[in-house]
Amino acid sequence: MEIAALIKIIIFLLVWLILWLPIAIGLGSRLGWQPLQGTKPDQKLPLVASLYALAPLVIWGLLKIEGSSLDNYGLIWSFSLFISLTKGLILAVVGLGIIFFLEGILAWVHWQPKNLTRAFSLSLPLLIVALWVGITEELIFRGIFLSQLSQEYGFWVAGAISSLIFALLHLLWERQQTLPQLPGLFLMGMVLVWARAINHGSLGLAWGLHGGWVWGLALLDSAELMSYSDSGLVWVKGIYNQPLAGLAGILCLLGTAWGLNLLQ
Repeated sequence: MEIAALIKIIIFLLVWLILWLPIAIGLGSRLGWQPLQGTKPDQKLPLVASLYALAPLVIWGLLKIEGSSLDNYGLIWSFSLFISLTKGLILAVVGLGIIFFLEGILAWVHWQPKNLTRAFSLSLPLLIVALWVGITEELIFRGIFLSQLSQEYGFWVAGAISSLIFALLHLLWERQQTLPQLPGLFLMGMVLVWARAINHGSLGLAWGLHGGWVWGLALLDSAELMSYSDSGLVWVKGIYNQPLAGLAGILCLLGTAWGLNLLQ
């Protein structure tokens, strides 16, 4: 009997969570993590890293059970994949650059050129981490989940469901700052669905976009290249200084979707 796509997704997530639970308990105890109180920045990285380190095992198990391959979920290792990945990275970084450049002109953010040296030294390590996060999340949400759901609901409904799951799961780490970002996270998911659609089913573009956004924001934050000022409209620049919780982040995503349309 064929198992419904949503049930498969729930089982996938439960298996992943059960495998991670012993590690999370051990790490959480050492880091002083209280799940109901959210996650501090210094706690989040090791917790996320341990969770994502288990993802290949869960994905491998799924492939074995279904007798499928990564090709079926949009991860086809080829030269064109890396071309699309590069395009996505460039588009993501340019989009972030435009938004923060405009906010700088409006004096909503202050740039710290003195930290450029630190930014250069962090660029490559953060890019590697960003690409790892990007491919893990894209293979799961825009690869496995989207493909499974498309068999029952059609591509765009499946995209909306997978994007909703993608957004809601971010609440695992932090709730207060994540709640205002939920619409932006959902839209981000849909833009990445669109990226897979125009990339003929490949995850290359989506991977590049996702990795580029993670890389750009992590670099700005870790190298302290900029800081938010007290001026400006909070609902525009982002609640809690989170771009996806404001109009600026939404416009960045919409601009990216328009840019993707030019790549067709």
